[in-house]
Amino acid sequence: MKIIPIGVWGGYPNKNEATSAFLIEQDGFRCLVDCGSGVLGAVQNYTELRELNAVIISHYHPDHVADIGVLQHAAMVGMQLKEWNTPLHIYAHDKDLEEFNKLSYKGVTEGRAIQASETLELGPWQVTFCETIHPVYCLAMRFTANGQTVVFTADTAWKDELVDFSRGANLLVAESNLYEKYIGIIGGHMSGSQAGKLAEQSGAKQLLLTHLPQYGELNEILESAKSTYTGEVEFAVIGKTYHI
Repeated sequence: MKIIPIGVWGGYPNKNEATSAFLIEQDGFRCLVDCGSGVLGAVQNYTELRELNAVIISHYHPDHVADIGVLQHAAMVGMQLKEWNTPLHIYAHDKDLEEFNKLSYKGVTEGRAIQASETLELGPWQVTFCETIHPVYCLAMRFTANGQTVVFTADTAWKDELVDFSRGANLLVAESNLYEKYIGIIGGHMSGSQAGKLAEQSGAKQLLLTHLPQYGELNEILESAKSTYTGEVEFAVIGKTYHI
């Protein structure tokens, strides 16, 4: 299984970069996890758009869905040129029907509903979900194949249930948008120490920090994560391939 960070920022992209998104690949099947601002241009550094087999969306905030519209235009052009043979499936929850219905577009993309209580068979993976704590309904995702697992927390404040959900992950990709002084002040997000605590308590083998703020001294977040997690931890590096 290969995981490539496409963007690492929360809220909006830093200059010339993208908001938090990842390309995950196994056995030739490619899935884009979230598709926010700047993602569509950035992902083409690592795959042709027509080679995407699926997109999965954690929630409908703009930094996770802003580029869905231009992805749909790309798919439409690809279909017209007969380079895309089937509609591209975009998986997301349907708790917000207005936003969910936008995922289906002119037969070139098709929205498919996911449920927290169900397991999604997606290419080579079994994907399970956990509702997070965020201002809008949001789902963390756990991808498993051949006994190997990667967990994406998506956007969330600390939630005890995420410990069991992340149990034994080979790679935990955790949001860490907060500096420690903002815990309890800014809701819906975790700090570096909380991301580290989640990795430590769940027994995750490696921790990647993502959904980063554009302000402050980022190294404080990394050091906070190291203070609560004894394993390998780093900021997700755009374009780096993580193998599990």
